[in-house]
Amino acid sequence: MRHLVAGRKLSRASSHRWALYRNQVTALLTHEKIVTTEAKAKEIRSLAEQMITLGKDGSLGARRRALAFLTDKKVVEKLFNKIAPEYADRVGGYTRLVKLGPRLGDNAPVVQVELVK
Repeated sequence: MRHLVAGRKLSRASSHRWALYRNQVTALLTHEKIVTTEAKAKEIRSLAEQMITLGKDGSLGARRRALAFLTDKKVVEKLFNKIAPEYADRVGGYTRLVKLGPRLGDNAPVVQVELVK
């Protein structure tokens, strides 16, 4: 039984999986939309929302936690100065998944993850 076992393994080792999550969330915050598979998108959605919540907090501790997760200092600056203030009056739900259909190579369901404006 899989009681209290959350998340997807995505056929990767844990270090590889966390590197993937960090890179995808950094790319999402950089470009404000990315195209990826549905399973990956569902996993990074909650992580991206956690980063935006840290940006809304704005404290030094929150900035250090964001720097520990995101892979680019410029993205952290963008998160705290541009992205987070846009969501100051919004309580969660910062991302949207738009289904694009199956991928041609392997028929994997592809979605676009974007920040809600």
